[in-house]
Amino acid sequence: MLAVVLLLSCARTHHSDLNHFKYLEYDIVMIQNLYQTKQATVKDVVKAYLDRIETIDRETGLNSIIDVNPDALMIADSLDRIPFDKRSGALFGIPVLLKDNIDTHDKMPTTAGSLALKNSFPLKDSEVARKLREAGAVIIGKTNLSEWANFRGANSTSGWSAVGGLTKNPYDLTRNTCGSSSGSGAAISANLAVFAIGTETDGSIVCPSSLNGIVGIKPTVGLISRSGIVPISYTQDTPGPMTRTVRDAAIALGTMVGVDPKDEKTVASANHFETDYTRFLTLNGLKGKRFGYPKSMSNGNVKTDELFKKTLAFLTSQGATVVETEDILDRQTGDNSFKLMIFEYKDGLNLYFESLGPNAPVKSVADLIEFNKNSAEELQYFGQEYLVMANETAGMKDPAYPETVRLALTGSRENGVDKIMKKYDLDAIISPTAVPAWKSDLVNGDCNVHVCSSPSAISGYPHITIPMGNIDGLPVGISFFAEAWSEGKLIEMAYTFEQLNPQRIVPEFKTTLSQK
Repeated sequence: MLAVVLLLSCARTHHSDLNHFKYLEYDIVMIQNLYQTKQATVKDVVKAYLDRIETIDRETGLNSIIDVNPDALMIADSLDRIPFDKRSGALFGIPVLLKDNIDTHDKMPTTAGSLALKNSFPLKDSEVARKLREAGAVIIGKTNLSEWANFRGANSTSGWSAVGGLTKNPYDLTRNTCGSSSGSGAAISANLAVFAIGTETDGSIVCPSSLNGIVGIKPTVGLISRSGIVPISYTQDTPGPMTRTVRDAAIALGTMVGVDPKDEKTVASANHFETDYTRFLTLNGLKGKRFGYPKSMSNGNVKTDELFKKTLAFLTSQGATVVETEDILDRQTGDNSFKLMIFEYKDGLNLYFESLGPNAPVKSVADLIEFNKNSAEELQYFGQEYLVMANETAGMKDPAYPETVRLALTGSRENGVDKIMKKYDLDAIISPTAVPAWKSDLVNGDCNVHVCSSPSAISGYPHITIPMGNIDGLPVGISFFAEAWSEGKLIEMAYTFEQLNPQRIVPEFKTTLSQK
């Protein structure tokens, strides 16, 4: 965890100059319009983003990027050679970043932030990477993350990995980015690519999206394949898009969906996925809608509560109805979610290590634990209690495992989200996504963390967050979540909110923000 905030000297680029970028805040449609009108080539655009990574990520100490694809310009050049009438794919020529727990079969390793995997080169693309390439995207790099997706040990600091150091928040470089898709959140907010892919088990897409002032979609588990992604939980894991606009999130989401025989969870999505979610980009997402707000989700931050009250007034002014509801989850459901993650972690990691073939740097969770014990860097700030706990179980063969999963899903679905939605006749549940970014603290780990992610995470239901406003210059998101496979209506709600009440602000890489 490299906690030192790198202050820019007079000889370096001043903060006020860091957003002088030709493609600042450009989205997918704007980039592709450049190609269609021959104002830029794919190589021009990819090079511009690579140059920006070098300037922003390195000079500010943002640390959002673990690795850059050495073949990115070559790939861009090959796309430029395709005749205009032969070009296809919703993401043609779009520079994207992947969280570094998503396999790519190229010259970039997939490390999960761990020194144990620093030189680990997967034998094939993850299904997500394959689909993105098929849609024409250019994968320009891998983003930093909370090591092992923030499930190695207690008292961790979100955004830290032994490989990548500490990711900083682009609004205030002394503050946190939340985990574990921290680098994806910071990089997209900083305009280091058009969009990124993160992963979530509980909060790891929506929380960094909120703290970094961007849009994040945590889909229904099974909507997007997890094959080729370093796992935590078979029950709760999912990848999802992290973007600056709802439109980009809708476009990106549609390119990654589909049944994958390598991931049984995707079978249930067969009659539920859309390959084009842009049809939900209408302004009909608020009027006449009923939103439920569980008051218990108040995160205790007075300024966040005040901002949310103003947002409720806005929703009401647009013809929506907001009702207060009781709690969604009980404590036992949360406890069972943690237990199932411990059971599933061991089997999932061992299968992942097996997928790396005979030259895998580590062969098992037991090997990983021993590696960490012998590494001065790995355990310098916090331990590996969760790895040890997982290794001591019988994994998914543990006699207690099936009942643990049943209780977690029943508590979060039938007795949780589904119950609240039905009782109050809701279209969605809303909440502030998280508190404003806190100061990163490598000694004590994360503190004052409150994220509304658990109901949708444990149930496996979809969740979208978009900027709601800011508190002293730090962004705060609003969350919309609902029943399984409801991505379309959530996108419509979020898009309407975004268009009628835009709250995205461009970060300026300050080292302190003035407190009002």
